[in-house]
Amino acid sequence: MYKKDFTRRAFLAAATTSVTASVLGITRVNAAQVIPRKLSPNEKIRVAGIGVGGKGFGDIMSCRREDVVALCDPDAKRAEEAFYKLKKAKHYKDYRLMFEEMAEEIDACTISTPDHTHAPAAYLAMNLGKHVYVQKPLTHTIAEARLLTKTAAEKGVITQMGNQGHCGNGVRKLCEMLWSGAIGDVQEAHIWTNRPIWPQGMTGAPAEQPVPETLDWDVWLGAGAMRPYNEAYLPFVWRGWWDFGCGAIGDMACHIMDPAFWSLKLYEAESYSVEVVGQEGMTPLSPPLKSVIKYEFPARGTMPPVNVFWYDGGNLPQRPESIPAGETLGDGDNGSLFIGSNGCLTAGEYGGKARLMPDGAMTGYTMPEPTLPRIPREDPYKNWLDCIRSGEQPASNFSYAGPLTEVANMGNVALHAVGKKLEMDVKNLKIVNDADANMLLTKEYRKGWELPC
Repeated sequence: MYKKDFTRRAFLAAATTSVTASVLGITRVNAAQVIPRKLSPNEKIRVAGIGVGGKGFGDIMSCRREDVVALCDPDAKRAEEAFYKLKKAKHYKDYRLMFEEMAEEIDACTISTPDHTHAPAAYLAMNLGKHVYVQKPLTHTIAEARLLTKTAAEKGVITQMGNQGHCGNGVRKLCEMLWSGAIGDVQEAHIWTNRPIWPQGMTGAPAEQPVPETLDWDVWLGAGAMRPYNEAYLPFVWRGWWDFGCGAIGDMACHIMDPAFWSLKLYEAESYSVEVVGQEGMTPLSPPLKSVIKYEFPARGTMPPVNVFWYDGGNLPQRPESIPAGETLGDGDNGSLFIGSNGCLTAGEYGGKARLMPDGAMTGYTMPEPTLPRIPREDPYKNWLDCIRSGEQPASNFSYAGPLTEVANMGNVALHAVGKKLEMDVKNLKIVNDADANMLLTKEYRKGWELPC
């Protein structure tokens, strides 16, 4: 759960490999490993996978044309397909041991674990000079997001978050439409998802069950507090427990909030507020069954103030009177709607299928000339691997993904700060109107898995 003594150590994170190794229990690390290895254009990248079942299987298999040298997963059954298809890779349960033994043999790693393990694994990897591809949400807490953003910049590694829509042409077309004034000044943005599609609102811990022989429960828990094993925690359903996941916001906000975050340049806001409009079923253990959350952003450059609304659990925005009931907003169950001074625009889950509303508004409309670069094949993995060779940063590198994750996860902070409208000072990562709420920006870490935030 969230800890009681929030500090600003995320801004003072240790930059030396020796400190990182000590924090995460590694005792043998060569300081030369801090510098990313230079690769020739035709040289294969030596990739490790941390979390290689489920989504992680797809992530590491997307790197299979490189040299996959190690696979790490505390759940051998969950990882068995990756172990079978990538036979040359060494197998590990604990990524700390993997890095201790193979630090000199790894250039980059995918991190596709439950949310609570993203930051400890990525922080260690980057401090060892490894490039990282981390699934969304980038981190479990806001302090972790700021820590990883800072560390990536310091270490000069190539980073990418797995919100694949950011590499798509669709969200780029959406940005170009809004930036060219297709609906005038955007006054409101509404973002919705059908998640959760897993259990939430749990009121008590499940009873103890025998730990499967194929699972290292201690390693799976990682930074989370020790507790008896129960199948109610994994796989996938971990999203519905605060100690491991970030609920519907964690699963979807870095996807469907991305179009608004980018097109409305919310990353330029020096401050913003967030408050819960309504929620049902939240408990100290588990996110709510449904919620509506309101963000208020001040003017950013030439863009006027804007209100951004988040809906989950089946909640939907009110349909503007100008849009007939039979016309689909977004993709239906997921999407976004922008309301401007001169019309409305909607888009699907990843910002695709951007179109003016009502449907007839596209008649005679001319799409603006492209101003944003297009990603080859719209492929986030290729984008990341190509950038490791070129030294450029990919589309959703941590300088972008970190701030996006901070804003998304502030919705969960607001859910915990019941009945309060929180004012965030972005530069100083501080809630200025509620000192106690600052403790919600970070959490407790189990010994052996600590982070300096």
